Amino acid sequence: MVLGTSSGAGKSLMTAALCRVLRRRGETPLPFKGQNMSNNAWVDQAGGEMAYSQALQAWAAGLEPRCAMNPVLLKPQGDSTSEVIHLGRAVGSARAEHYYRDWFRPGWAAIRAGLGTLQADYPGGRLVLEGAGSPVEVNLQPRDLTNLRLAQYLRARCILVADIERGGVFAQIVGTLALLRPVERPLIAGLLINRFRGRRELFDEGRRWLEANTGVPVLGVMPWLDELFPPEDSLDLLERRGRKRGAELELAVLKLPSLSNFSDLDPLEAEPSVQLRWVEPGEELGTPDAVVVPGSKQTLRDLQALQGSSLGAQLQRYAASGRPVFGICGGLQLLGRELCDPDGLEGSAGTSAAGLGLLPLRTVFGGSKALRQRRSVAHWPNGSGDAQLDLEGFELHRGSTLALEPCQPLCHDEGLGWVAGNVAGTYLHGVFESGPWRRRWLNSLRTRKGLPLLNERQPHHSRQREALLDRLADAFAQHVNLEPLLRTP
Repeated sequence: MVLGTSSGAGKSLMTAALCRVLRRRGETPLPFKGQNMSNNAWVDQAGGEMAYSQALQAWAAGLEPRCAMNPVLLKPQGDSTSEVIHLGRAVGSARAEHYYRDWFRPGWAAIRAGLGTLQADYPGGRLVLEGAGSPVEVNLQPRDLTNLRLAQYLRARCILVADIERGGVFAQIVGTLALLRPVERPLIAGLLINRFRGRRELFDEGRRWLEANTGVPVLGVMPWLDELFPPEDSLDLLERRGRKRGAELELAVLKLPSLSNFSDLDPLEAEPSVQLRWVEPGEELGTPDAVVVPGSKQTLRDLQALQGSSLGAQLQRYAASGRPVFGICGGLQLLGRELCDPDGLEGSAGTSAAGLGLLPLRTVFGGSKALRQRRSVAHWPNGSGDAQLDLEGFELHRGSTLALEPCQPLCHDEGLGWVAGNVAGTYLHGVFESGPWRRRWLNSLRTRKGLPLLNERQPHHSRQREALLDRLADAFAQHVNLEPLLRTP
């Protein structure tokens, strides 16, 4: 099990690295996080919701992501409430103050069911567990579903990750160990120092001090990694502010208050010629080469935020000038003319609101959630040749959207995307992962700017993701000694 001294210590990527290293050793690693809180989600082949970070770990392990790997997913929706997902399906909503009273037992049952599924389907596999936040939040320890309760239940050997970049790494580690109960202390098999800058030998004295004063071996010191990896939460998103040398296109991405599925933007982040600039309500949109409106967990609330600030009006003026706008899922809904909520799924029942009016669409929230992987053929944008481009991704939304007047379809499948002049949108999460389609869309922007066209013969983004995971695993194997962790007690 990979535990952390705090949120953001690097547990998710260290778990992914561990999965890839074990896979290279001929094992079948089974990534598992009992409970995750994130609006960055993935939909598995069976139509179940799970956190994107567990999907990433599954790919690192060479497995198809399955919601059993993340049996409890909490999706924040504002006002201290979260949608509760058990084994891929929405089962209700919870307020923070009542969560453990109402959902502890059902959550533990879902976690045990997910474990049972994985262990039955992969009888020779090795579970690689990821904790959540800190394992020693003393006010939560008796009701903690996903840290030491799970570690004790499975007799997991734990590695404790501490982020030295934030400072106070000795206090992080010593304080965490001091707050463990006596029955939990023997579970910690090793320490890992993460995000160390400079020569590792400069920390040799610190390593010796930790081992002498805690009795726990330091398994490794991971260097600061310059590679860009998919983040798990908005904390990491806020840290992604590096400027690229030689970027030729600037894309403004609306940083909505209820932003979700921002991993959709990872393929654009990875394009050397593209610079993303995140714009919040209240900030100036400027004149980027295109605007992307990403997914939203609370579309009506984000619509109010845009209309209550100047950003909504700025986007309308930007589109009226003929510049490109592209929306994904909730972003698509925001671009429409009308959003109706007859059942009060996002607020008061019977609510109807005018959208930004950039696409002739009407969205009605209601019915069951659309959860499925999709494949289609793109009809837009047009390229230099007549070759059809395949698209693949997944739907994850409530409600249905209809065109109020004739509208160009984005792809072959009706209801998956629409185009009206310079404004387009789709329900397809992962649309930018298709290398040829992404490059064709970027080339449409480059043509407007008089830039030479990029090669559209590009592999799927998963190829690049695999290379990043390999480099992460290379660094992990070089700097971390796993033997004390893997040795049979």
